[in-house]
Amino acid sequence: MSRVAVLAVDGGNSKTDLALVEADGSVLALVRGPLSSPQHLGIDGCLTVVGGLLAEAVHEAQLNDDADRIAQVATLLMAGVDFPAEEDALRAAVEDRGWAREVYVDNDTFAVLRAGTERGWGVAVTCGAGINCVGVSPDGRHARFPALGAITGDWGGGYDLGLAAVSAAARSEDGRGPRTSLERAVPAHFGLKTPSDLAEAIHTGRLDQRRVIELAPVVLAEASDDAVAAEIVQHLASEVVALARVALTRLDLTNQPVEVLLGGGVLQDIDGDLLRVIDSGLREAAPAVTVRPTASAAIVGAALLGLDRLGADAAVQARVRGELGLAFSQLEGVVTSG
Repeated sequence: MSRVAVLAVDGGNSKTDLALVEADGSVLALVRGPLSSPQHLGIDGCLTVVGGLLAEAVHEAQLNDDADRIAQVATLLMAGVDFPAEEDALRAAVEDRGWAREVYVDNDTFAVLRAGTERGWGVAVTCGAGINCVGVSPDGRHARFPALGAITGDWGGGYDLGLAAVSAAARSEDGRGPRTSLERAVPAHFGLKTPSDLAEAIHTGRLDQRRVIELAPVVLAEASDDAVAAEIVQHLASEVVALARVALTRLDLTNQPVEVLLGGGVLQDIDGDLLRVIDSGLREAAPAVTVRPTASAAIVGAALLGLDRLGADAAVQARVRGELGLAFSQLEGVVTSG
């Protein structure tokens, strides 16, 4: 016997959300932990993180700690799962853990797509630590990208934005590049005075270079009044447009009233200016496109994909959107205030 309907996981390059959901759409638990991408941690490291969060969720949901399978369906939507062989390997490892009767594994961008639409098709671009895009046509065909970083031509995740800001700040300080407010804002984010101080901190290991991901909101904020920051943001917009345009073209959707959903930490709450630039760029290739951030977090999409496999009706889907959305907002508030 299984004790819950869906074990849902949104596993990213910077954080992991895990939820336990009943068949009626009610949420038993939502917990958060560190990154779990198998691309960074390997499968064993990934499932160590997920397993720890699962134990925490089982405790929060006050489920007995017996040997039964926890869920009917486990849906793991993971960053760094980009090829069929990676999906198969992770699925087999999860099945060996005995967490669920059925295991579904895919890239986390599919969670963004499902979170943003009830249609079941469209295009999603996610921009967190990295950037990725997937598309699904009405007839079920998929378009996707390897999303392995620079070796597959990718640019535009939070890490890329942050590194571009650090570089621009350094060049502003020493005169090789134009003056920019990033010269002040970038080191200030880390409690430092100058780009040179920041460079030394990273070089000597006092500051982990991966923390440049934190600078994405700084770049977006400075872009409204600073030409250099605005140029970085414009680069991001062009990359989002390029990914979505190719996905739409591959799926023959350029003449369809199709939705393009934007998700991930960088794009989830973008302001009107960046949204308008992306919308305008895509309309040149797909005049009937609708571009918008997802209304729900990716973990909601992961839960919905599990409920889809159980044949959940519209009322159940609405309930999980509402309850899990509220739980996510409360979790974000706790994390922010903490």
